[in-house]
Amino acid sequence: MSAGDTALERLADAILIPPFAGTVAPRWVLDALWRGLAGVTLFAPNMAAGPDALTALTRTLRGAAPDVLVATDEEGGDVTRVWYDSGSPYPGNAALGAVDDVALTQRVHAAIGADLAALGINLDLAPCLDVLAAPENPVVGTRSFGASSELVARHGAAAVRGLQSAGIAACAKHFPGHGATLLDSHAEVAVVPDGLAVVTGRDLPPFRAAVAAGVRAVMPG
Repeated sequence: MSAGDTALERLADAILIPPFAGTVAPRWVLDALWRGLAGVTLFAPNMAAGPDALTALTRTLRGAAPDVLVATDEEGGDVTRVWYDSGSPYPGNAALGAVDDVALTQRVHAAIGADLAALGINLDLAPCLDVLAAPENPVVGTRSFGASSELVARHGAAAVRGLQSAGIAACAKHFPGHGATLLDSHAEVAVVPDGLAVVTGRDLPPFRAAVAAGVRAVMPG
């Protein structure tokens, strides 16, 4: 391997947060973190041994790289990793949007953030800021705050403020908006069947609001 290849690998590692199998950090992850891997993404199988084991895992990761990003998808409601076996104790976005109490949304996400911080997680791949323009959407559904761009914008900003008040970096998703699609982009290419003007006016305002609220990351869909 040439010196140029090594430098290129380091640049690539610096923006990657891959998953791994098991409840204990494998050697390759620890070695990669030591070399400059940005972090890891945890899923339910990584948390199967319980909160004490999860805290030990994140402590081990941080021992390899003190500034490691430890990410997970904890949206509340239907999408939960920490409480995958029992269901989230927190309402999801659809319920919060229906109540339409911005202060409540912020408090719920501050509580989610505090729980994640206690476990050693510092990046939440949430909130979901998709405007649910297609109710039959197979991947967004109750993960959306609702069908109104203004509603999603104000609750999305509140969620960002709540998470980040607890020291958790929020990640707004799925840019530029997944709520009008009819396919699941985990499995196939999903297309927004509208023109740029519609996307700009309907789908982008929640992301603008999240940026104005100081969101630390944005996930493209």
